Amino acid sequence: MIHVDYRDARPIYEQIQDGLRRLMVAGALRPGDRLPSVRTLAASLAINPNTIQRAYETLEAEGYVRAVAGKGRFAAPREGIDHTRRDQMIHCFDQAAAELLFLGLSAEELSHRVQTLADGREEGMP
Repeated sequence: MIHVDYRDARPIYEQIQDGLRRLMVAGALRPGDRLPSVRTLAASLAINPNTIQRAYETLEAEGYVRAVAGKGRFAAPREGIDHTRRDQMIHCFDQAAAELLFLGLSAEELSHRVQTLADGREEGMP
């Protein structure tokens, strides 16, 4: 599910956030799916529960996760995702696209790659 790399320079809570985001984006965690409890995930990764709590709280603030009192945390519907995160990702995309164009990828090839991803989403593929 989620992999923690102790050689990674990023803090563990960020690695967990990124791992959960990837699972949601890939469709492995669908809107409404229950996330593991803080204690369960902390035990499975052998890390402090406060680290998991911090990751969950950040994802909740971004709109990726919603908490239901007494029931746990769940993957949120896409409509709830914070626009700030979307704007950050658009900025990263623009930078990556500009570098790919500089490295010789044509605009048509870039467009085709984006369209292929969009087509896969429409077909329900991760």
